[in-house]
Order: sequence, then structure tokens, then C-alpha cells
Amino acid sequence: MNWKKTHFYFIIFGIVTSIAFSQNSIDTFLKPADSLNLNRKKTVILTETIIGTASLVGLNQLWYTDYPRSKFHFINDNAEWLQMDKLGHSYSSYHLGRFGAELLQWSGASQKEQLIYGAGLGFTFLTAVEVLDGYSSQWGASIGDVIANASGTALYVTQELIWKEQRIIPKFSFQKSPYASLRPNTLGSTWQEQILKDYNGQTYWLSINLKSFAKASKIPKWLNIALGYGADGMISGNGEIPDNLVGFQTTKKRQFYLSLDVDLTKIDTKSPVLRTLFSVFNTLKIPSPTLEYTENNGVKGHFIFF
Repeated sequence: MNWKKTHFYFIIFGIVTSIAFSQNSIDTFLKPADSLNLNRKKTVILTETIIGTASLVGLNQLWYTDYPRSKFHFINDNAEWLQMDKLGHSYSSYHLGRFGAELLQWSGASQKEQLIYGAGLGFTFLTAVEVLDGYSSQWGASIGDVIANASGTALYVTQELIWKEQRIIPKFSFQKSPYASLRPNTLGSTWQEQILKDYNGQTYWLSINLKSFAKASKIPKWLNIALGYGADGMISGNGEIPDNLVGFQTTKKRQFYLSLDVDLTKIDTKSPVLRTLFSVFNTLKIPSPTLEYTENNGVKGHFIFF
């Protein structure tokens, strides 16, 4: 499945969630229930069902109706975009699941329900979108996408079961690339579109909390080290040069990063509003000094990299 569709609905879900919380800024409302609150639980389930259903119906009408239908089929797109789209699926599945689990925690639901019904939200939604892809002649269901979706959910659930906390958090960052202007229809014509479409400008991170692995140290509990992956030089997913760019030469390359980061959820605050905002924005990597490695250019440093 094309990652830009997934990313689009992931952003919508995050915005709707943050707006819903920010408009109800009363601390007693935002504070998680100490025991099961059935009204809250029903509200969470109903809200997630409505948003998920509306998103799938809207996606089907706005995206797929412009292309012919087909019998359900699979495609193998694992080699495309240097796997950047697969990281996008994993990232999205993780955070949709995390939001779902945290909403159930707010309702006072048990940990079992949080992990089964909340954390499974991302995988369930993205798998439903994959089914829509499977019936479209333009695309097709991708086993690689399904595996990536499952890995994001598994990363969240496994950490909760083992550590009762999230020590390793997927994060996202973006910088404009020079390739979008060459293929604006594919890579985006505006900055907002490019965030979703231009894999050359995207970086995905695993942000690791140092204090969680060294409890006795004096390391600030909010300080993280981040391992990043990006790719550059991609005009198309499969490496083909379009007719209007015949003669254009580019070399695809993988980029690996080592950086510092902040776990916003580890910042001490008694404000439920701030805790909610920190949870939402903890999806993004904090700009900081970074080392970059590529096979052709070796290691180089960035004073600030996002």
C-alpha cells in the first residue's frame, strides 16, 4: 500500500485525538480513571469506530473510485523506495496502537484490554486499508506492508509486556529534498504534500531512553539516543526514470544516523493537558546534533539535524 495514504490518516487520527483532548482541558476529565469508567470506555470505543469507519469509507470514495476494481490480488513491492514505505507502515501502526491503548487506559480499562483492543487498533485499521488495495487494479495487497504493520504493533505490545513502559519509540522527521520539484505529481508540489509523498526527505528513528536501561545512573530520565534511517536519490519506487527526465542521473543511497533526542513523556509535569500534548508530539524527533553515515561518503556530522 502507498504509504502516503496511511500517513494521511495517521495524521488525521492524531489531530482529532489532540483536538478532542485540548478542547476538554479540565484536569479531572483528562486524568486517567483509577478504575473502569464504563462511560469513558463506551466513548472511546464509539469514537474509534466512527473515525475508523468514516476514514475507510472516505478513502474508498476519494481514492479508489478513480481506478478500476479488480479481483483481490497481492503484489510484491518490498524492493521499492529502499523500504522507506515499510518503515512508514511500522511507525504508523505503532503510534495508532499506542494512542488506542492510552485512550483505553484513560477509561480505566485493564492492561489486557489496552493491549488487545487498543494496541491492535493500528494493525486492524491498516490491514483494512490493505484489503482495499487488494481490490484495486492500480495497487494490490502487500505482504510486506502487513508484516510492517504487525511489527509496529508488536514493538508496542512487547515492551508493555516485558518492561511495563515504552523504552524504544519510533519517531519521524522531515527535511525538503531537491527531487520533489522534478516530479511534483509523485513527490509533492507543496511542503505539506512532500512530507507525505517524498521519501527522500523522510527519516525514521528508533529513539531509545537511556535512563530506562541504566536505572542507577545520573542520566536525565528524558534523554534519549536515536538511531535513524533515511534514503536519498529516489525519483521513483522501482528506480525507473520517467520519460520527461530521460538523461537525468541519480544514485539511490541509504542513510544511517546517530543522534540525541528527548522523550517528552518522561518530562515531569502534574498537568494532564501537558502530558497529553507530550504524548501526541512524542511521535516527532527533536532537532539535535547528528552523525550521518552513507556507503559512498562515509561519516559526516550535522550541527542540527531534523
